[in-house]
Amino acid sequence: MSLSEGGQLSTPVPVGNVTPAAGTLPSAAAELTRATGRSNRRRVRLHHNQGRAALGFLLPNLLGFLVFTAAPVLISLAISFTNWDLQNPSHFRFIALENYRELLHDRPFRLYFVNTLYLMLGIPVAIAGSLFLAILLHQKIRGSIVYRTMFYLPSFTSGVALMLLWKALLNPDFGPINTAINGVLDWINPALQHTFIGALTAPRWLGSMQNVLGLTPESVGFEGKFFGIGARDALILMAVWTAVGGNNMLLYLAALTNVPPELYEAAEIDGAGPWSKFRHVTWPQLAPTTFFIVVMSVIGGLQSGIDVARVMTRGGPAGTTTTLTYYTYQKAFEEFQMGYASAVTWVIFLLIFGFTLVYWRAAGKEINY
Repeated sequence: MSLSEGGQLSTPVPVGNVTPAAGTLPSAAAELTRATGRSNRRRVRLHHNQGRAALGFLLPNLLGFLVFTAAPVLISLAISFTNWDLQNPSHFRFIALENYRELLHDRPFRLYFVNTLYLMLGIPVAIAGSLFLAILLHQKIRGSIVYRTMFYLPSFTSGVALMLLWKALLNPDFGPINTAINGVLDWINPALQHTFIGALTAPRWLGSMQNVLGLTPESVGFEGKFFGIGARDALILMAVWTAVGGNNMLLYLAALTNVPPELYEAAEIDGAGPWSKFRHVTWPQLAPTTFFIVVMSVIGGLQSGIDVARVMTRGGPAGTTTTLTYYTYQKAFEEFQMGYASAVTWVIFLLIFGFTLVYWRAAGKEINY
């Protein structure tokens, strides 16, 4: 600005590059906003394209889940509230909770529930055996990989083939297990004949109703004459042998590998021995793995029994090896009572869900992941 002849200030007029009037060209901020908007729109379109591509890849698996898993589950829930019987389809009707009320007074259901729980007694033994074997195989010894492979190899065997093999092993007359037991008894029985114990005989295994708890076969109770070793104990023996060197062993091996070695070094400095190191270092570090193994083992135990019963025992003798799942199979595909069988299935689900929820709340909060 300059002073004019009249003594007033005047604004100089620019010469050359003329300043544009307001609104003739977009400002830099407006241009930046439009560029950002275009970039965001391109990013959204890219994300939409990626989402459609991902959905296309997932669609076959999703459809398979909906058709073969989700839909049957929901249909079975609906069927459990009906009296659907394949032998009398014309009498099909909705009966609400009648099947579930009948379960409360169903004596076979209670017996087979006890059988299921009895067969699950091998779970703690199998878990402890898997942990012990994993600790042995975790040692830095020559050929440890070979040993791990040898112990895990039986897990690749087909379930039916394994059951047929054990059925032959447990044959009471000419099976190799009883042959070995009889050889030992022939040596010690002469010394026992004149004692209160008396002469011992080899178990009848799959043909015997005896068990180590003395459970009666056709009622929920105990009786001395049923104390011994029988079909249920044979199935527990087979299950423990199968589980000890299986997936649980691999899970414990992986968990042992992740235990920080400095914890063992600190324990040794404090003078801890092998048992103290296991109790205060190894076991707490394995708690998350043990939690997972226990939950999955109990779920598997409540769902198991149908394949063993079909191949080895047919649920006998006198129903001592019939579990809840095999009872479901009998009701559905032998007696054709689809509604009642569906109700039994959902009771099994409620048992699994209830155990998982209680165990999660009781032990899950004490575990540091």
